[in-house]
Amino acid sequence: MPFQFKQFSVEQDRCAMKIGTDGVLLGAWAPIEHNPFNVLDIGTGTGIISLMIAQRSHAEQIDAFEIDEDAYEQAVENFENSPWSDRLFCFHAALDEFMEEPEDEYDLIVSNPPFYTEDYSSGNDQRDLARFADALPFEDLAEAAGFLLSKNGIFAVILPYKEEEKFIALVRDFDLFPVKITRVKGTPTSEIKRSLLAFSRHYSENFPTDELVIEISRHNYTPEYIHLTKNFYLKM
Repeated sequence: MPFQFKQFSVEQDRCAMKIGTDGVLLGAWAPIEHNPFNVLDIGTGTGIISLMIAQRSHAEQIDAFEIDEDAYEQAVENFENSPWSDRLFCFHAALDEFMEEPEDEYDLIVSNPPFYTEDYSSGNDQRDLARFADALPFEDLAEAAGFLLSKNGIFAVILPYKEEEKFIALVRDFDLFPVKITRVKGTPTSEIKRSLLAFSRHYSENFPTDELVIEISRHNYTPEYIHLTKNFYLKM
């Protein structure tokens, strides 16, 4: 069954990494106020983030790439079946291959990178590989953003909260600095689980940081979460 959003649907039966809250959060949250002309989605999976950016923005070119062949083929289908097929392009490549012949610099780079937690095993090897940081080390991601981001571009990622400090220090080595941070909790009393981070080439002393709580109780979503996702989820 395809995952149905308000303006598009996503097939995901061949993707190890199914559509989850992380991708939807990043797709809805990534800053587009600077009107990006072109966008790059690193490790696109089902293509969900690219599709959301296509819906939200006027970007004329949205490039995505994916190393897993099944996921790549599925992303291509999802792009072709969307209302924005003329703006969405997917490449079957690894990050280092893509960086060898970059088309150009990008005004917005987004990534929901696979990450690995010590206690994580789904019992599905393909899914674990998709979640495994070795598939896309944070160092490589930071370097790619430093290399491919345009002068006034924004680089946006979602990471486990415990990786936030380390990642901010890592991208600083490539002269990228935070411009916006949102920390995400499942419920008001739960621990912070994720960090949504946006970086630019321009150092900013006082950038906005806030907290997003997803639900007050099971399926009772907060006004902030509804506001963020209501243009996408059917039931919001």
